[in-house]
Amino acid sequence: MPFPESGWAQQSADNSEAVASAASDPDTAAENRPADEMPPLEEARRTYLDRIVAQPMSHRGASWLVRPNRDLEENATESLDQLRLIEGMTVCDLGCGNGYWTIPMAKAVAETGQVFAVDIQPEMLQMLRARAGREHLRNVTPVRGKINDPNLGVNELDLLLMVDVYHEFSHPESMLWHIRRALKPEGVIALLEYREEDRNVPIKPLHKMSKTQIIKEYKQNHFKLVREYNKLPWQHLMFFARDDSPLAEISPQPTSAVLKELHERN
Repeated sequence: MPFPESGWAQQSADNSEAVASAASDPDTAAENRPADEMPPLEEARRTYLDRIVAQPMSHRGASWLVRPNRDLEENATESLDQLRLIEGMTVCDLGCGNGYWTIPMAKAVAETGQVFAVDIQPEMLQMLRARAGREHLRNVTPVRGKINDPNLGVNELDLLLMVDVYHEFSHPESMLWHIRRALKPEGVIALLEYREEDRNVPIKPLHKMSKTQIIKEYKQNHFKLVREYNKLPWQHLMFFARDDSPLAEISPQPTSAVLKELHERN
């Protein structure tokens, strides 16, 4: 079941100057730029490293994010467990929408922890605030992001979660540059993306990513794979750290082997 989509990437006028027609910089820009330089001068991209950038989902489709059968389809509870959240952590739900992931993350890190919930649509953040209020959560900070900057602090995050949103970034290098700065030395990105390699995943092709493509893009932007979880029904779950992190880099399990194991298990 492909999710509804339209133009949620439209922002208020204060960010409109950041939107351009297509990227003119070569795709090798990040690879040739030292990780500690100023953020890239990146225009809005239609493609990135041979991948077509998908159109994002509108806040009008927010009900799809909290559909009753989502956990059954995607096993989100298992994904949440794999984040290994503990009390006191500072984390971020980037592309938080109406808070499907933010709420359980806030409960997991408890009152001594903090969740920054980032979205570029004020309508989504309004829905998030209402949900967090009903749950009496005081450790959720809504953040209005930009299409090229999530507006996070420096060296403050233990974990940043992106669920089926990275492939929609019109400014992937800019976003990853800011995310890298926001991570602590041992902080990680937890990336969930629908498996492009599996035709049985009922999501539109442009909203899927292959493991090979993910690794190519993250390596080029100064990240390394440090952990992965391959037992979800529809999604890759991959954990990336800064390339200068003390965390050890690992080699990914081939998706062909992952799919074989999943089919045998089912």
